[in-house]
Amino acid sequence: MNPDIHLLLRSITPENQEFPLIALNDWITQDHLFFQRNHFSYPVFDIREWHLSIDGSVATPARLLYSALKHFPHITLPVTVECAGNKRGLFTPSARGEQWELGAISHAAWTGIPLKHVLEFVGLRSDATEILFEGMDTGERSDLPGLFPYARSLPLEKAVHPHTILALYKNGKPLTYRHGFPLRLIVPGWYGMASVKWLRRITVLNQPFQGPFQSLDYVMILEPGKYQGAIPITNVKVNSSFVFPSNQSSLHRGVHIIYGVAWSGISPVDVVEVSEDEGQQWSHADWCDPSIPYSWRRWKYRWKATQPGTYTLKVKATDRSGQSQPEKAQWNVKGYGNNSIHTITVYID
Repeated sequence: MNPDIHLLLRSITPENQEFPLIALNDWITQDHLFFQRNHFSYPVFDIREWHLSIDGSVATPARLLYSALKHFPHITLPVTVECAGNKRGLFTPSARGEQWELGAISHAAWTGIPLKHVLEFVGLRSDATEILFEGMDTGERSDLPGLFPYARSLPLEKAVHPHTILALYKNGKPLTYRHGFPLRLIVPGWYGMASVKWLRRITVLNQPFQGPFQSLDYVMILEPGKYQGAIPITNVKVNSSFVFPSNQSSLHRGVHIIYGVAWSGISPVDVVEVSEDEGQQWSHADWCDPSIPYSWRRWKYRWKATQPGTYTLKVKATDRSGQSQPEKAQWNVKGYGNNSIHTITVYID
C-alpha cells in the first residue's frame, strides 16, 4: 500500500472525497480509497438499538434487527458505483455542485439480501407503486427550511429486480461506517444517489415520492429553477477515462502503454477506442478485465510516439446496446451525467 496515494478532498462538511484514478491497479477499489459522497454529516447511532423499519402499503409491517437480516438469502454482486456528478468539474461553462473530476466512482463486490425477498416477507398490497428508502443522515438544505433525511424512492419494477440488494458486506467484510454501515441499498446500473446509505426505514408508497432529493436534486434541468419537464437521473451512461497519461503530461519519445477504465450502466461496455490525432482516426484498445454486468473494465493501448510535439488524445467507449460517448455531453444546471469523450493533452519531447 502506497501511503502517498490517498483520497482527493472536495469538501470537509459534508465530507466528499474522490478516488485517485492513478491508484487503479486492481479491479476492486480498496476501502480506504473508495470515493465518498455525503449530503450531510455522518449519522450517530447505537447499533444495539438500530433496526430496519418496513411499513406503508404492506400486509405486515416489520422491524428487523441487524442479526435478523443475516438470516435472509444473500447474493454477491460486483457493482461499480458512480456519483451522478462525476466529471462535473469538466463541464464548460461550470455547473453547480461539487466540482468532481474523474474519481467520483469506485468498484466493489457487494453482498446482501435481494430487496424483493424482504418485500415478499412483509407482503406488498395491490396499490404499491414505489418503494421509499430513508437513511439516518439528516441535515439542513440551503433551499428549504427545516431538517431533512436523505431519502429517495425506486419504482416498484426496479425495487423488485433480483439484483437490487440491501447490502450488509463490501468486499467480504461488513460495511464500514463511512460507506453505509449497518445497511445500505445497492441499485446496480443506476447512479449512486439511488444507493441510499445508513438505511433505517423502507416505506411502500401508493403515490409518487416528492422529497427534495427526488424532485429538486438528481433531475436534469437546463435553466435555473425551471423544473417543469425535468428528467430524473437514473441509468449510468456509457463512459471512460484515461488513467495514464494524465492531462498535461510530458513523456519521452518511444512506446507507451496508455491505460484507463470504461463503464456503463444497464448494458455492459463492449468497445473502447483511442484516438491519437484529435479524433480523426480511432483504434481499438485491449481489455484487461472480462465483461461482467454492472462492472467497470480496465483497458490498455500501445501508443508509439515517434515525433516530438503536442498531442491530443481521446478515448471513447461503446456499450452492448450501441450507445457511445458523445463528443460533448449535454450541459445542465446541476452538472449531472457528464459522459463526454475524455480528451487530454500530452507533450512528447
